[in-house]
Amino acid sequence: MMNREEFTAEVLKVEKSLYHIAKSILDNDEDCADAMQNAILLAYQKLHTLKQDTFFRTWITRILINESCQIIRRRKNHMSYEDYMDDRETEDRSRYSELYLAVLELPENYRIPFVLHYVEGYSVKEIGSILKLSESAVKVRLHRARNLMKERLKGEYGYETC
Repeated sequence: MMNREEFTAEVLKVEKSLYHIAKSILDNDEDCADAMQNAILLAYQKLHTLKQDTFFRTWITRILINESCQIIRRRKNHMSYEDYMDDRETEDRSRYSELYLAVLELPENYRIPFVLHYVEGYSVKEIGSILKLSESAVKVRLHRARNLMKERLKGEYGYETC
């Protein structure tokens, strides 16, 4: 079993990846920080349930996704849809690239596998384990996400379909 120093070292290795994943689910940095903090704390408390240290990255990513979804559920219980959409529209999106915005516009069931695979480098098998999906379901979601990205970015970056 992993000790505290090993746990800290592993968290530091995946910290940037955890932020990218949280940001693909949550809109603002404060929520991302909360999700990461909650996930790390929960992972440390449940460290005894990790069967093999080699699966740490996949395991903590699953915890982070659950914590991020929990934040979304809590927000929905406390904020009206109109207020939420107003907040999203007033956010300064000019600082983000068109590609980043296109990724954010993907539906969540496509966005999360897309970010895990193309941004964070997880394999299809690992994504299936994290999201509790079959490998074929992950492949379908990645395919659909790529098609949505192609459509969204048509004309952007010189991309045109035949």
